[in-house]
Amino acid sequence: MGQTTAQKIFQAHQVDQPEPGRYVLNLDAVFCHEITTPGAILDLKARKKDRVFNPDKIKAVIDHVSPAKDSKTALQGKILREWAREQKIRDFFDIGRNGVCHALFPEKGFVRPGYTVIMGDSHTCTHGAFGAFAAGVGTTDLEVGILKGVCVFREPQTMKIEVRGSLQPGVYAKDLILHIIGTIGVAGATDMVIEFHGEAITAMSMESRMTLSNMAVEAGATSGICMPDTTTVEYLWPFIQDEFASPGAALEEYSRFAADSDAEYSETIVIEAADVVPLSTFGYKPDQVKPVADFDSTPVDQVYIGSCTNGRLEDLRIAAQVLKGKKVAPAVRGILSPATPGVYHEALKEGIIDIFMEAGFCVTNPTCGACLGMSNGVLAEGEVCASTTNRNFNGRMGKGGMVHLMSPASAAATAIAGRIINSPLYARSAK
Repeated sequence: MGQTTAQKIFQAHQVDQPEPGRYVLNLDAVFCHEITTPGAILDLKARKKDRVFNPDKIKAVIDHVSPAKDSKTALQGKILREWAREQKIRDFFDIGRNGVCHALFPEKGFVRPGYTVIMGDSHTCTHGAFGAFAAGVGTTDLEVGILKGVCVFREPQTMKIEVRGSLQPGVYAKDLILHIIGTIGVAGATDMVIEFHGEAITAMSMESRMTLSNMAVEAGATSGICMPDTTTVEYLWPFIQDEFASPGAALEEYSRFAADSDAEYSETIVIEAADVVPLSTFGYKPDQVKPVADFDSTPVDQVYIGSCTNGRLEDLRIAAQVLKGKKVAPAVRGILSPATPGVYHEALKEGIIDIFMEAGFCVTNPTCGACLGMSNGVLAEGEVCASTTNRNFNGRMGKGGMVHLMSPASAAATAIAGRIINSPLYARSAK
């Protein structure tokens, strides 16, 4: 009988099975940021277990509130940076070198097919785009991971989502994942792994695959996994070229983690890519979605482009196509937060930052701040935001605020119109 990707990774990393259906896995990487890790650090210190299993396998960043906005967040950053120095963690990214964790760490080549990765952050599932098993965990599991380099997981059940055909022009990975979540619901893949398959997935860039995997957790999934292929190898090649004789050799090695053709799945969902249209959320759950075209002159106060979902260079390029030569509506605040310094720098070189600024956007440093309602774009009560982030929970971006999730193209078009509207990139293709 064939195996899923998760089953193959579990088999390759298993060190113990304390009881049926539960596995202790070796970890290839433990990621840390300043919101969830300081609690783990302080508890380990209190228990006199202030050590790490391998400083080279721990990557840390200050990104959620960057720079610190008050004494409390400054203290969180202080705890993380001092610990990183004490433990000789080389890959620590402080203010100026930091970026949104789930964009920065892949950009640095820290994730490979077949890896096991944990972090105290629910959107760690983003890294499954590389054919890895990546999961967000709680403080206790994070502590054990830091100390011993292992984590306990239940035996994974896997849902297969096959996306047949090609997405229409002007329809993006964000639209597809919103379509999927709207189809299966916010609990549709609870405690499962989602494997993404099909022509539409194969055609995606790594940036788009990360967008897709990023929001698997919004359907309840532990991880969202794409199959490693030539696109994966090309993205990683600058980091792995000394490890393999050729890209073909790397592909051969990584392909062993691809699901077998006769793997068994708990459920299989088939989606026709041609049926997917630009979507936006309404209400306060990620599965409350409808076509952007069905929003009836819904005004917005703010448009936010950024986050671990849609703050990469590809996203900025798409939004810039819509914004070029246009102006943000007078009643709208436009905010852009490139996800990493690398994205920011390249966007500067390409003239993308100029396009955003000439349109009237405020361009901020890389940060998660607005996405979780902590800084750099928090909403006032009663305000509405069109956002490329990943959660529209009640109060997510500010108490009493309403968040509509959408693609960078739709967000950019909405900024110009002052109301939720399709981008011309889709409107032209639909004629």
